Amino acid sequence: MIQREQIFSSFSAENTDEAYFFYKNVLGLEVEKGEMSILTLHINSGMKVIIYPKQDHEPATFTVLNIPVTDIDDAVEELNKKGVSFLQYDEAYLKTDSKGICRNEHGPAMAWFTDPSKNILGLIQV
Repeated sequence: MIQREQIFSSFSAENTDEAYFFYKNVLGLEVEKGEMSILTLHINSGMKVIIYPKQDHEPATFTVLNIPVTDIDDAVEELNKKGVSFLQYDEAYLKTDSKGICRNEHGPAMAWFTDPSKNILGLIQV
């Protein structure tokens, strides 16, 4: 049967050493290095995300990890200071301001950026 309490998500990275540095030192997450260069992000009590190396890695074209923040402007500014650049969107359904933040009446403020392997990550104001 399904072990609900053990469900986890995963995605690949081109270089897990770069990913380790980014997730630990830039984002400040708890990261564990395991066998075969597999990383485990420990999110909260029991929840985890696995990042595994893949030689022919292709970046995800969608958000692979959403990170809740209480103040999106402060979070964007803090990550900018650490060298993170935010993605700009100018689509009919998705527009970002000069900071890379999408603010509209349809949902919470959000901003997107990429990790060293170009996977898309998002900040979401809660």
